[in-house]
Amino acid sequence: MQYQIVKNSSIAPGVFLLDLAGDTSMVQAPGQFAQLQIPGFYLRRPVSICDWDADGMTLIYKTVGKGTEALSRMESGESLDILNGLGNGYAVNACNQHPLVIGGGVGIPPLYGLTKALLAAGKEPAVILGFNKAEEIFLLEEFEDLGVPVSVTTADGSFGQKGFVTDAMKEQDERYVFACGPLPMLKAVYKKSGCPTGQYSLEERMGCGFGACMGCTIETRFGPKRVCKDGPIFRREELPW
Repeated sequence: MQYQIVKNSSIAPGVFLLDLAGDTSMVQAPGQFAQLQIPGFYLRRPVSICDWDADGMTLIYKTVGKGTEALSRMESGESLDILNGLGNGYAVNACNQHPLVIGGGVGIPPLYGLTKALLAAGKEPAVILGFNKAEEIFLLEEFEDLGVPVSVTTADGSFGQKGFVTDAMKEQDERYVFACGPLPMLKAVYKKSGCPTGQYSLEERMGCGFGACMGCTIETRFGPKRVCKDGPIFRREELPW
């Protein structure tokens, strides 16, 4: 399906916000992702959906290779072929009244849409955002504008609390956790959380994005699962950490 670029701008070093106009009827829940066909590249690039409405969606991506570097040079008015609304999103109503939303780096964008959905469902989430340093921070004002309590950690202590997202958690924190970020962060949150359940978004290299190639298969407590099709959101009980 074709989407028109409305805006493609840098919001932090190597991080870009991409506003797209087009059909979003396939997006059913926060945490789902899109597969972008970048002109000149064979494999599509998966990017989580940050936010969406009836007219379009917002994606935030990091330039990590030639494909995303080429994407960062595309301008408003150009078109992208995109497979949209892929994967299973966060189950908003599975949590209690006061969930904890934890994100690190480019794992943060889908949590913005999640936080909006939690508020719309009458929940009262608290948010922890983790970055390496102050200059890498993005979306902070947008989260604060939602009226939720937001804690920020930086590894070098240049903004907010020095340390990692787990340093902003209570010891054996019993709040229901929604998390997205690098695998070491997810495992650390998993180990510090005292809640027996929760939802964690995983990332793997993907070929097709809809479960056919089996390239993103991981081991879970219930056997092999495909991150693109069975995930990217997995319940805590499924993860063998």
